[in-house]
Amino acid sequence: MTGVTGVTGVKRVSEKALRKEVIATALSMSRSGLTAGRSGNVSCRFEDGMLITPSGKRYEETEPEDIVFVAADGSVPKAQAKPSSEWHFHLAAYHARPDRSAVVHTHSTHATVLACAHKPIPAFHYMVAVAGGKDIPCVPYATFGTEELARHVAAGLKDRDACLMANHGQIALGKSLSYALELAIEVEVLAEQYYKVMSTGAEHLLSDDEMRKVVEKFKSYGKNTELD
Repeated sequence: MTGVTGVTGVKRVSEKALRKEVIATALSMSRSGLTAGRSGNVSCRFEDGMLITPSGKRYEETEPEDIVFVAADGSVPKAQAKPSSEWHFHLAAYHARPDRSAVVHTHSTHATVLACAHKPIPAFHYMVAVAGGKDIPCVPYATFGTEELARHVAAGLKDRDACLMANHGQIALGKSLSYALELAIEVEVLAEQYYKVMSTGAEHLLSDDEMRKVVEKFKSYGKNTELD
């Protein structure tokens, strides 16, 4: 782990800086209310694998050396902490989406409510396209930390930057850690809005054609878009 690489694939950042950024993102995730206690996890690409938050450690107590390197084949060098139990689906997400370099997984309240109801987030609002398509899918349930769940997540993220996981939570991708976190926040906002819309009993969904137009418009919306 001596080389340097950036999470965007362009900017070159030291390994220590990336480790600090993973911790900062995890702290922001927790403090924003997206997840409680030690739940949720964060990772970014590094060399042929990724750097990911350790298993069962409070983010406030996590130091750069606690962040775990997991190689592309799933191996972990000796003398490291144990990686998050969800490292399988983080690695699967990177294999499925070579164009993305960061993953944020949370148990945010409304996204988790929908996930537990096995409900995707449909095109009730044009901002749903922020995840790259006409909806934010909900992938099937599998036990946490398993290869089966990793396969479901990889399929759900094949052409989306976010998905819900049945009876579990949400996962968001980004070209950087900051964008992945921003998208996770947006998914939670959309989940809350959709939950409230359902309570009115009057859902009015946008057409597939309209959502295709919105996705295309998002590709050229400013320089910070995740969809380009």
